[in-house]
Amino acid sequence: MATSNLPTSYSRYTLQERPEAYITPTTFKYETLSLEELKSSMKDTDVLVQVDYISLDPAMRGWLRDQRSYIAPVAIGEVMRAGALGTVVAIGSQVDNAKIGDIVTGYYGWSEFVCVPAKGLTILSPPPGATELDFMGVLGMTGLTAYFGLFDVGQLKAGETLVVSGAAGATGSVVCQLGKIVGAKVIAIAGSDDKCKWLEEELGVDKAINYKSPNFVRDFKDSVGYLDVYFDNVGGEILDLCLSRLNKNARIALCGAISEYSK
Repeated sequence: MATSNLPTSYSRYTLQERPEAYITPTTFKYETLSLEELKSSMKDTDVLVQVDYISLDPAMRGWLRDQRSYIAPVAIGEVMRAGALGTVVAIGSQVDNAKIGDIVTGYYGWSEFVCVPAKGLTILSPPPGATELDFMGVLGMTGLTAYFGLFDVGQLKAGETLVVSGAAGATGSVVCQLGKIVGAKVIAIAGSDDKCKWLEEELGVDKAINYKSPNFVRDFKDSVGYLDVYFDNVGGEILDLCLSRLNKNARIALCGAISEYSK
């Protein structure tokens, strides 16, 4: 087995208990383990990955619930699931599709090191003008979610009115930019004046509205009129409001419902 210079121990977070509402200090357990033992558990067809970055996403809250969903819940005692970016630091003797130093991505979780099969390993090769870290954002899950949610589900067209909730987030901010690229009128909803300023001045949306403003409903109706596509990241009362302002043949991309996740 080929390896690079490594520490003797590593840290990880596992799920200790399922929260009833909000995450608490006892939801997760911090553990320090022997890296030598992890290395010794490697098969000849495995690689050892040092996790460099993890993505913290709203979907994680749903993964903690012990109920049927699109993906199995995180089990008690299991490393907390997370999309991650890492570097291959050791390879088994039969691995021929990866080498030490390769940058890889996968659901490696909240752990400094993980041992994974080399088969199916996703090795990153950024296109010109991009970096590996872009695969944690616009070239990764959030970017793909924005693109296919907006164009495959929402079928947005030039000249239409697009409303985006959670617009300053990882997915929402990409949706806003894609909407402007195709020539739509983009109305963004966010939770602070600073976020709204950023959306208007940096991303170029037509109007950004702070949903915490006492005049939110009036401002929303004045700015939107009626909408053609609603990209929903929050659910709840904002979804209800948008449902009352639909043009004929309007489309809704139901991406998330973050306002409901901790209830």
